[in-house]
Amino acid sequence: MTLHVIETARVTPTDYSVINSANLHKLPLTFFDLPWLLFQPVKRVFFYELTESTRDHFHSIILPKLKDSLSLILRNYLPLTGHITWEPNEPKPSIIVSENGVVLVTIAESDADFSHLSGYGQRPLYELHALVPKLPVSDDSATAFSIQITLFPNQGFSIGVAAHHAVLDGKTSSTFIKAWAQICKQELQSMPENLTPSYDRSLIKYPTYLDEQMIELVRSLKEDKTNIRSLTSLPASKLGDDVVLATLVLSRADIERLREQVKNVSPSLHLSTFVIAYAYAWTCFVKARGGNKDRSVSLLFVGDFRDRLDPKLPGTYFGNCMIPVGCYNRKAAEFMEEKGFVTAAEIISDLVKGLSSRKIDTIADTFVEGFSFQSWSTQFGTIAGSTRLGVYEADFGWGRPAKVDIVSIDQGEAISMAERRDESGGVEIGMCLKKTEIDLVVSFFNNGLQS
Repeated sequence: MTLHVIETARVTPTDYSVINSANLHKLPLTFFDLPWLLFQPVKRVFFYELTESTRDHFHSIILPKLKDSLSLILRNYLPLTGHITWEPNEPKPSIIVSENGVVLVTIAESDADFSHLSGYGQRPLYELHALVPKLPVSDDSATAFSIQITLFPNQGFSIGVAAHHAVLDGKTSSTFIKAWAQICKQELQSMPENLTPSYDRSLIKYPTYLDEQMIELVRSLKEDKTNIRSLTSLPASKLGDDVVLATLVLSRADIERLREQVKNVSPSLHLSTFVIAYAYAWTCFVKARGGNKDRSVSLLFVGDFRDRLDPKLPGTYFGNCMIPVGCYNRKAAEFMEEKGFVTAAEIISDLVKGLSSRKIDTIADTFVEGFSFQSWSTQFGTIAGSTRLGVYEADFGWGRPAKVDIVSIDQGEAISMAERRDESGGVEIGMCLKKTEIDLVVSFFNNGLQS
């Protein structure tokens, strides 16, 4: 695969006056944002199949529409043009927005096989990473957001986004993409009210000591303790060329059959699609890894807390509002044996049920617990994405995405999850592993559905 970078455009909001009217010069990070301060960026690629996307059509029609609509939507998403900084006299970092803020948009062209890269089979991770832009970070400043638009001549194009996790979570990121798409497709001049972000931090009521706890947690993750205010990310995992990303699919019928398996043993459980999909993927993952059955394994996921706060936050609240819940230090044997899937479903169902009773002042402890077990579990499964984000609704005017991938699941042992593109109630599950291991995962996955 050869990638040719054509330009790096600096896209600015159409109107900077809203900075003053919305009081968005400085947006302090909340304690929901702070745990993600040093994480690697979240990277996602949206593929759009379009056989008429010749170079001329792309540069004269598609690209101008994407840039113009991006400029319009940035009026309402000004923090995406900013940087995270931690000023010497401030107790915590903030997103700083200035009147010369921009979103960098890399324009590129690839000679790769679009149908292969946007497919569901095994694809080299490094080729997918080439479709996502860099997100500059230094000790003093961390870029909030960047975009890459890549043309595959006469095949289609992709939109790759890199987002700083301390700036926005998956729900905010997905809402932005869908809003941008709607403005582009319908050629709107203003933001639909149901997609307009809310920046009111005062809605989150919590004691200031929680900020201090989160900052101490972040500091504890850094190996270099000399510059405690450094914004440089934790080192990225170094992966070889044998690492691939594959997408496994559960149909609606698959979900129902798996749900019945659990109900036959535990009829009283609440078995959402998320619970079933995560439990099934996790057990296949543990079985594929094999090894000592007494080895320690842990799983974790985050729950959206917007509806669980008092008062509730708007669904369009901009930022992070998630809490982690997990099950730690279990023996791999529990998930490798015949009833492993049912065991996983019972555990995850109980964790989901417990979210409603979580108190805001315990959230720091849950992050500490999760991070501590991550360092010595032989497998530490996490989830990126959700079946409720509607990523396949992002139609910019050339049809819905042919495929959406979260590329950043290569950091750690994350599993991505999204609604199935072509079937309501189905699930797409992304995994990023060495080819030899993912072959085993696929074998366990498919065999389990046939039994």
